[in-house]
Parts: sequence; structure tokens; C-alpha cells
Amino acid sequence: MMAAAVFGYVILQLAIAAWASRRTASDTDYLIAGRRLGVIAVGLSVFATWFGGETVLGSTATIAREGLAGARAEPFGYAITLLLMALLIAGQFRKRGYVTLADFFRDRFGPRAETLAVLVAIPTSVIWAAAQLLAMATLMAVVTGMGVVPMLLAATGLVIVYTSLGGLLGDVITDMMQGAILLVGLVLLLALMLAAAGGPGAALAAIDPERLRLVGPGESWVERLDVWMIPILGSLVAQEPIARFLGARSAAVARTGGLIAAGLYLLVGLIPLAFGLIAPGLGIETGEGDLFLPVLARELMPSFLFVIFAGALFSAVLSTVDSALLAIAALATENIYARIRPASDQRERLKIARILTVTAGIAALLIALSGETIYGLVELASSLGSAGLLICVLAGLHNRAGGEISAIAAILCGLAAILLAEWVFALPGAFMLSIAAAALAYFSTALAFRNR
Repeated sequence: MMAAAVFGYVILQLAIAAWASRRTASDTDYLIAGRRLGVIAVGLSVFATWFGGETVLGSTATIAREGLAGARAEPFGYAITLLLMALLIAGQFRKRGYVTLADFFRDRFGPRAETLAVLVAIPTSVIWAAAQLLAMATLMAVVTGMGVVPMLLAATGLVIVYTSLGGLLGDVITDMMQGAILLVGLVLLLALMLAAAGGPGAALAAIDPERLRLVGPGESWVERLDVWMIPILGSLVAQEPIARFLGARSAAVARTGGLIAAGLYLLVGLIPLAFGLIAPGLGIETGEGDLFLPVLARELMPSFLFVIFAGALFSAVLSTVDSALLAIAALATENIYARIRPASDQRERLKIARILTVTAGIAALLIALSGETIYGLVELASSLGSAGLLICVLAGLHNRAGGEISAIAAILCGLAAILLAEWVFALPGAFMLSIAAAALAYFSTALAFRNR
């Protein structure tokens, strides 16, 4: 019954994607919904994109295992990210009429900086997509009783078909539907969990105070700062939510929608946090690792409620992975292919964007098969190469210092710093070191080449 119901969700999602494909005549229709999104659509869609597998599945499992210290990004860090996006980036980018993040680099720093930004941003989105595919496969494995690997292959095929058809418009429509269903499902599961614990008072009293600590054992202040900065700054210039802002009807709509998304994320994100803190003390069966929340829901919910909840979870994760594949297609089509073939028209670029969506899905599948956890993949995506992009966007938007050389130096130095600090020397505070390296490179070259 459960598998059949989720299959029904799949058919519904594909039907919406097919409907949206009939209203997709150009690359801008496909990638940014033809700039037709209103405030509610932007707010709910940005929230749904951000509220993906790592929030509902990955962080819940991590908190259950390690307490609050294990997943400080959820919901606090990423809610702050959305707030900063709304205040610093959303309106500025929409006002300038960009289609992708890399358009800003071309406009502000030149074509070489644009290409380098794309080459750094695409791997991040591929890793992000891999994390969401793994979350979707984990959920499908619980519902069907089959293994994660076959479900991962099935999930990848579904996502590729869905994304290729509907583009951003189809994604936004499903975002608005599943957001309401998921919220109701989370509240119901929370009520059932509290009832199983003997009420809210008993549930809170049963939490080990050590699990409420936001500091890990033996953690230095540098490591503590790094853990917070990875979600807050590492995802600030991600193409996935930026595409929603660029699809807004106006700069004001983009900004207001971003503020709504930040508020929703903080409020709704507290519920999975409660699952991770309270559920381990209930004495009922829970899944290991990323299976924790789906198994908890299956144990506590009546079958018909679990079907609805699983379907909403499935839809939420589908929205996030779809956004990541669209981000990759957008960057590769608009900022690489369009430069190689400047004579290409919108129909040709639409075709290429769909082909690149398929390619991105296959690449994400290969990474998802690597054995990493959902939360681990998300942390990697947030920190890898983002330091230079962040410094360039914030500096380039809000002052005139720096040009092409500064942008290239910042991107390369930020990337080199994170690779050396994290992977070669295993230094504490690796992400903050990469931010510092990128900022130093940007402003020192801006000063050195200020007259050129």
C-alpha cells in the first residue's frame, strides 16, 4: 500500500512537470520560470529548496547520535544564510536581470572570472544533488523495503525525467503543494512522539542535558567558529536559491520572498531538531544513520498518515535535488555553452540545458554511491570552493575595489586554501582560513592593480 501511494506521488509530480513543459519555450522559461514568480511562490519555493534531505533526514539522524553539537547548521545556520541572501543579494541580482550567479562575475569582473566561477560552482551543486539523491533513496528504501542502492538508481532516473520536463516552473508548483503537506505531517509526527513520551513535560525532562550543548567535546573556538561559518557563509552564494530570486517579478518580490523563506526555515526547522533530541529516549525502534526519521515515522504513525508523510518528504527532497540539477544546467548552458556558441537561440539553449540536466544527474549518482552520509555531503558542498565566490560577490556588489585579477586571485586562493587546510594538513578552522585567504587575495590585488 505504501509503495503504491508513493508511486502515486511520483505520477502526480511527473504530471505537473509535463504540464509545466508545455509552458517552457525558452531557456529562461526553463531555468528561472520566465521571471513570473510572486512573493508567496518565491518564499515557499526558496524554503522548500533549502528544507531538503539534510534538514529532515540528515540532521535529525546526526542530532540523535551526537546531540545539538552534531548539527548546529540546522536550522539556525541555514536560516541565517537565507536572511543574509534576502538582505544582501536577492534584490541586487534581480534588479540587474541576471539568469545565473556567474552572470554577475561576467558583468562585474569579465569573462575569465565568469568561467572560473562556473568551474568552481558546478562541483558544489553536483555534491549537493548527490546528498539529496541519497536522502530520496533512503526514504524510498524504508517505504518499499528494498535496498538503498537500487532505490538510488530509481531515484536518479525519476529526478532526471522530472527535472528535464518541468524546469523551475514545475518545481515551484510542487514546492507550494508539498510545503503545506510536509508541515502538517511534521506537526502530526511531533504530536505523536510527544504523546509516546508521556507529554511535552516528560519528553523535555527525559533529554540528557549533555545533548543540549552546542559545543562538541574538546572543541576549540576556531573549530566552533568554523562549524557555524560553513552553513552561514558557505552557502550564501549558492545558485539553487538564487535562481528563485532571479525568477521573481521584481527586486522587491525577491527580497520579501527571501525574508519569508528565512522565517519559515527557522520555525519549521525546529521540529526535526526535536525529533533528534527526544526520539532516542522513547524506547522504540529507530533506524540507523539516515534511516532514523523514516523508521520513527513508520513506527509512530498509522499507515495512512505515514503514506502522506512519506510522500511529502519524498516531494521535498525531489524539489531540492531538482534545484541542484537546474543550477548545474543553468551555469553550464548560460555561462559556457552560450559563450562557445553566441549565435545559439533560446530553443537551442533550452535543448542543451535539458541534456546537461541528464549529465548532472548521472554525475550526482556516482558521488551518492561513494558511501558518504547525507549530512557529510552537504557540509562538503557548503565549504568546497565557496570562499572565493563569496568574497567576490560581497565585495563586488557593495564597493568598486577590485577587477578581473582580484576575482581570479580570490577564487583560486580560496579553493587552494580549503584543499590544503582540509585535505592535506587537516587544520582546524579550514573554512575560515579559506575565507581569509580569498579576502586577502582579493583586496591585495585590488590595491596592487588599482590603476590598471
